[in-house]
This record gives sequence, structure tokens and C-alpha cells, in this order.
Amino acid sequence: MLIKQTLPGLFSILLLASCAVKTPNKLVKENDVERIIKTLSSDEMQGRATFTPGIEKAAVFIENEFKSIGLQPLEGKNNFRQSFEMKRLKPQTLEVIIDGKLVPATAAVIISDKEALNLSQADKVEVLTIKSGESLMDRYRSIIRSEKSAFVLVDQVHADAFKRLKDFSSRARVVDDLNENTAIIFALGYNEATSFSVNFKNKIETLSLSNIVGMFPGKSKEKELVVFSGHYDHLGIVKSVEGDSIANGADDDATGITAVISLAKYYKKLNNNERTLIFVAFTAEEIGGFGSQYFSKQLNPDDVVAMFNIEMIGKDSKFGKNTAFVTGYEKSDFAEILQKNLENTQFNFYPDPYPAQKLFYRSDNATLAALGVPAHTISTDQIDTDKFYHTVNDEFETLDVSNIVSTIRAIALSSKSIIAGADTPKRIPKLDK
Repeated sequence: MLIKQTLPGLFSILLLASCAVKTPNKLVKENDVERIIKTLSSDEMQGRATFTPGIEKAAVFIENEFKSIGLQPLEGKNNFRQSFEMKRLKPQTLEVIIDGKLVPATAAVIISDKEALNLSQADKVEVLTIKSGESLMDRYRSIIRSEKSAFVLVDQVHADAFKRLKDFSSRARVVDDLNENTAIIFALGYNEATSFSVNFKNKIETLSLSNIVGMFPGKSKEKELVVFSGHYDHLGIVKSVEGDSIANGADDDATGITAVISLAKYYKKLNNNERTLIFVAFTAEEIGGFGSQYFSKQLNPDDVVAMFNIEMIGKDSKFGKNTAFVTGYEKSDFAEILQKNLENTQFNFYPDPYPAQKLFYRSDNATLAALGVPAHTISTDQIDTDKFYHTVNDEFETLDVSNIVSTIRAIALSSKSIIAGADTPKRIPKLDK
């Protein structure tokens, strides 16, 4: 009788000891976290700008990490690349003549996906005006949304706002599809025009981009997906500041990608996920979120139970140590489930403290969230005061590695009932198209 009571008790003790060994504190290693961030934010990666050799080096590094962990490619794939093509447009030449006089280059802007354009009043294009009492940017957005060709005369009073528009339009644009039906020309310093002509050339390139995606199939609920994500691109080479021109993107978002890789290692060691886990490093977040948009089109959003998007966890949040915030906190019970799983720990998730920044729809969770998925971003960044954000000073030395590690461990622990299939967050109301 004594033996019968002792053996089950001993078994329970051994089981609890085994579980204790597999806690996030044991499995998420600080030195490994530091290694990954240092590699991704090194000068060798050249700031990981989209379409550059630097981002390709980062992609290869992430692929190798996924392979060493033992992640599987998505079904039907033989590697971790989820590749797609985009168009990059760069204005080359623009000549605008009004009433026989050449408009200065600084006073002419064109928005067009056409490779070349020859236009005049004979083409019966609508002529619009933006007067002194109107908002240039409000009218600009309205005219662009109309998707109709137009020749727009802009009052000289808008010179400052026009310069910003000129700077923006002079950059290369990336689009997934060309709209060759419209061309919109803006000319500063004119209120009327009897005649006009436009000659324009665009350089159009078709370029390849790649998300890096791996998975662990679920054991009993394989069709139900839980996504862990971050973006691996950043700004690349920028204007030099004190001899430094590499925007390394250590916090934005090497910390998020480090979390994704670390969490993949953690779940691999646990090996108890009932739902399928997908780990994705998105490309092209900084230039429009194209990587996450493409990813979202490759699956049925109704199959995605939850998305943990991780963005900038390199420093303490405004709530202090052992805290992070969740964007869109009030839109589902996602964060409540996470907090329940953190009972008896010191870590707390809070609602997004920066509602004016509209962060919920500014990161890679946005596309799936708009489709009804409980897709949220976890962050600790004090975005309103972060002096390193989008600068050459976003480097490893500015980070608090202990904060990164504690946040990754909190995500690992707080996700346990979702990956086990015990909890399913409520769906987010879909956005109207």
C-alpha cells in the first residue's frame, strides 16, 4: 500500500520538475538573444533596406536560423522563401509648359504609373485649382482617390506644403500593380492656364521580395493557425550624421525578429503545440507593409486563430519594467487571455498608451486584423519620446537586452493556452472595404 502511494507521488514530482526545466526562463537564453540582435543590426547588413544586398544577407541569416531550429517550410514549399514581385517607379524627366512658358522643376509634380506621357489641353483632361484658402494635402488626397487624370493648378501660398509634396513624389514608389489609366500633374504658382503640355518619363522595374516563413504543424488542430511575426527590413543607408549613414534598425525591428526566432526555438523544445504555429519575418514593412499584405492573401484568414506581431521591444515601456502594451487591446480578448496565463508572474500587458499614433493599423498585424483576425502588435517602445526611432542611432548599444528577454519570455508563457487550443480569442470586427 505504501509503495502504491509513493510511486504516483514520485511520478508527479518528476513531471513537475520536467515542466519546470522547460519554462521560458530556462529556454530563452539571454546570450542567444543578444547574438541574433547583434547580427541583424550589424553594419554588415547595411540597414536592411528593401531591394538591397543588406536585406538579402538578413534573409539568409533568418533562413539558416529557421533551418537549424527544425522549422518546416509551408505546405507545398521546399524552402522558407515566400517570394513575390513588386513594381518600383522612379520619375526620370518631367517637363511642364503653361501658356508657352516652362514651369520650374521645383514647381511641378506628377503622380503617374505610366512609363511615358505626352499630354496637353487637347486631351481634354480636367483642370482643377487648389486655392489659397484650401488645404493642399486634403485636396491632394481627394484628387488621388478619385483615380481620374487631372491637371492641377496650385496657388503660390501653398509653397511650403508643395515642397514636401515634391520631395515625396521624387522618391521611388513601390506598387503591386500599375494603374496606367491616370496621370495627375500639379503646378505651383498658377491660378489659371489657357494652354499646357506635359512630357514625362518613368523608370519602371520589376523586383523580387521575400518573406521568410516556417511552421510547426499542429498535433490535433492542424487547420487552426497561430502566427508569430516581425519585420526584418529597415531604412538602409540614409543621410550621414557624424560620419554614420547606416540606419541599423536594432530596435526596429531586429528585436521583433529576434523574438520570432527565439519563440520558434522555445516551441520546438516544448513540442506540445496542438495548433499549427507559423513564424514569419516580413519584408517591406517600412515602405508600405507589402510583405504582410502578400502573406495575408496566401491563407484563409478564418483559419488564423491569433497573430502575435512583435515590434520594437528593446527598451522599457512607459509602464516600467516587466511590461508591454498591446495595440488594439480593446478590439478582442487577446490581451486578457495573455494576462490570465501570466497569473502569479510580475509581467503585465497594458492597452496601447498612444492612441493618437494609430499604431494598430501601422504595423504588420493590420491586414489580417482588417479581415477579422485577432491580430495584435506587442511593443514596449515609447514612440512619443524615442529619439533613436528611424535614425542612425538605433543600434544595439541603445537597447536593454534584459527587457527584450523578459518580454520574449512573457510572450512564450502567455501564449500557452492559445497554442494548446484551450483558448480562442474573439474575432475583431472586419473593416469595411
